[in-house]
Amino acid sequence: MILRLKYYRFCLRVVTYLLPFLAFELGWRMWTNAWKSLERLADFDSFGHFRLLALAALVWAILAEQYGVTNVDTLFRERTGTRAALAANAVTSVVLLAALFFSQDFIFPRGLFAIWAVLLLFLTVVMRACFRIYVRLKISDGKRVRLVVVGADTFAHRAVFRLQQVPLVSCEVAAFVRLPGQQAAVTDKPVHELEELGELDVEQGIDEAVIAIDPAEFHEMPRILKALEHLRIPMRAIVDLGEDIVARERLFQLGRMQMLDLTSTPAESLDYNLLKRAFDIVFSASVLIVTAPAFALIMLGIWYTSPGPVFFWQDRLGLNGKLFHMLKFRTMKVCACSESDTHWTTESDAGRTSLGTFLRKTSLDELPQFINVLKGDMSVVGPRPERPHFVQKFLNDITRYNNRHWLKAGITGWAQVNGWRGDTSIQKRLEYDLYYLQNWSFFFDLRIIVLTIISAVIGRNAY
Repeated sequence: MILRLKYYRFCLRVVTYLLPFLAFELGWRMWTNAWKSLERLADFDSFGHFRLLALAALVWAILAEQYGVTNVDTLFRERTGTRAALAANAVTSVVLLAALFFSQDFIFPRGLFAIWAVLLLFLTVVMRACFRIYVRLKISDGKRVRLVVVGADTFAHRAVFRLQQVPLVSCEVAAFVRLPGQQAAVTDKPVHELEELGELDVEQGIDEAVIAIDPAEFHEMPRILKALEHLRIPMRAIVDLGEDIVARERLFQLGRMQMLDLTSTPAESLDYNLLKRAFDIVFSASVLIVTAPAFALIMLGIWYTSPGPVFFWQDRLGLNGKLFHMLKFRTMKVCACSESDTHWTTESDAGRTSLGTFLRKTSLDELPQFINVLKGDMSVVGPRPERPHFVQKFLNDITRYNNRHWLKAGITGWAQVNGWRGDTSIQKRLEYDLYYLQNWSFFFDLRIIVLTIISAVIGRNAY
């Protein structure tokens, strides 16, 4: 089973790495033929491309791994894989454009570059489709992996059913093994007792052993492994820690300890920590520079129309639940800090200043939060940070509320651009935040930023 998966992974990886060269070869022919049809000479030596193409192949290989283009495990989970291919293609193109811009040695026609980028995306999508067909044909024609399953209760029966639905392997169960005290839920296959394992033999056509036991029975693992030793076949264990726990990463070694990451999030990826952080710094600095005149006018307006400080600081919870001081323009009359920390602002709130109503409606009161982004407390896009008082309240009322703290808090987010901001449903807001957590990508952030600009003009749910 594992050997077959490794074979598929190796083939998919090799073919993916070669795609930039194939895209260039096809693109070169298309480009030169286009120039010939115009009765013009393509003034570019095809042999002068090697260094740039080698750079393109290297960058593409790294990004294909990063965005999961070479991940055979997701081959049947995505319909086309276009999203991952598009992301890897776009970033590769940006890197190459930067190399062309800053280097005087590289010469590459713009038309050929555009054709190459489009062909690379097209070939990637087609390649994944062909690979899916190849795997299905290989499975239908190949020999099935025969398993002996340790465990015969309802848990084991469900686990085997899910295992047989995996499209990358074709397997069938030769027999089940019941542990002492288990109630057998299997009726269509032979069921042996753990003590009877000595009667089984690989000559009976058993290829692998799969241990499918409830986590509460993991203490039986040494006994099970000892009983399986005489079979001399590969042994696997199905790890199911419950509905609400999804282990996205494999078991990894840290020193002498083996650890399983149970809460793998985008915040632990290189994309999130490098690409997103670089964008946050550049975007926030640009916004603060461009809006500096408006920034100064708002400060003067608040100072002139309402006594009190220009800015408003409030404790909020960010990444991993860490406390930070969020900065905003003051839009309310000065009041006790405890009151603002434990009350929502509503549309008919009498505490708003006249200028504050306008700032909230246009979301200009959030402008100073770009300073928080520069400091690293927040990101441009992410779940909106909440006050500690309400976080404690929601933790007791709403399941998985704390999961939204697995990402940096944002000035805007997927929930906000869909209208769930201000005094609206916390449950719906959490649904959108969790969707963002599970589907984060750099291009998703860009989409949210565009939608935020539109929402700011409409002013939906802002007060």
